[in-house]
Amino acid sequence: MSTRRNFLLQASLGLAATSFSPLMAAAGRKSDTTPAKDRLSVGVAGYTFAQFSLDQAISMMQRTNIRHISVKDIHLPLNSSPEKIQEVLGKFKDAGINVYAVGVIYMKTRQAVDEAFAYAQRVGVPMIVGVPTPELLDYTEEKVKATNIRIAIHNHGPEDALYPGPENAWKHIRNRDARMGLCIDIGHATRAGEDPAKAVLAYKDRVFDLHLKDVTQASKDGKATEIGRGVIRFDQLASALEKIKYKGICSIEYEKDMADPLPGIAESVGYFKGVVNTVK
Repeated sequence: MSTRRNFLLQASLGLAATSFSPLMAAAGRKSDTTPAKDRLSVGVAGYTFAQFSLDQAISMMQRTNIRHISVKDIHLPLNSSPEKIQEVLGKFKDAGINVYAVGVIYMKTRQAVDEAFAYAQRVGVPMIVGVPTPELLDYTEEKVKATNIRIAIHNHGPEDALYPGPENAWKHIRNRDARMGLCIDIGHATRAGEDPAKAVLAYKDRVFDLHLKDVTQASKDGKATEIGRGVIRFDQLASALEKIKYKGICSIEYEKDMADPLPGIAESVGYFKGVVNTVK
C-alpha cells in the first residue's frame, strides 16, 4: 500500500496533468479512465461567500470552474419575493451555475420548518440542507412526504449539542422516510471523532450531500484549512464515494480565511480533483 507521502506525490502529479492542454491531459491518462470532472461533481456551499455579494460569489465560482451551489440565505433570504428569487436564479443561470439545494437552514419551530419547505418550493430546488431539532423530525418528515423535497441534516462538530457528527443525525433518521438523509460536513465530522470515509460507507443510502474542508487536527481544537494541508485522508474518502456510487455534489466550504477565500478555494478544488483522478 502506498505511503501517504507517495499518495500525495501521485495526487500532485494527477493535478498537474489536468493543468495542461486537454490533448496532453488525455494523452497522459489510460483510455478507459473517466476524467475527474465526470466522476464526482464539485460544488460550493454558499456560506463560503458570506462576506461577499452575489456577483462577487459568482465571479469566484467562474474563476475556479465551480458549477454547482447550495445557496445560503445570505444571498437569497428566506422571505425573498418571487421577483428577487427570479433575479438571483437568473444570475446563476446566466453564469452556467446549477442551484442544487438551499441551506444550511436552522429549524427550531414548526413555523421554521414550514418556512424552509415553502422557501425551497419557491426556489424550485429538490433538497434542503438543514438542521431541524430532533423533536421536529416527525413534522419534518410530514413535510418531506407532502412536498417530495429531501432534507439533508448537517452536522456541526463537537460544539453542536444536536448533531456533532453524522452518526448522531443518522440515528434519528435511519428508520424514517428515505428522502431524509445527511449532509456530511467532513471537517466537523473529523473534529467530532468520526472518520468521513467510514461514515460514507456506513450511511451510504442516506448520504445526500457533502461539505468538504480539511482540518488541522482530528479533535475539537482542529482548525479549518485548505484541502490537502490537514489530517483528512481524501484518498480514502474518494474511494468510499466511488464504492457507494455517490451521485451527489461534493461542495467546498472554505472557512479558513473568509475575507479572501479565492486562493484557498482554488487550491482545495485542484487538490480534491487531483485526488479523485488518481484513486482507482
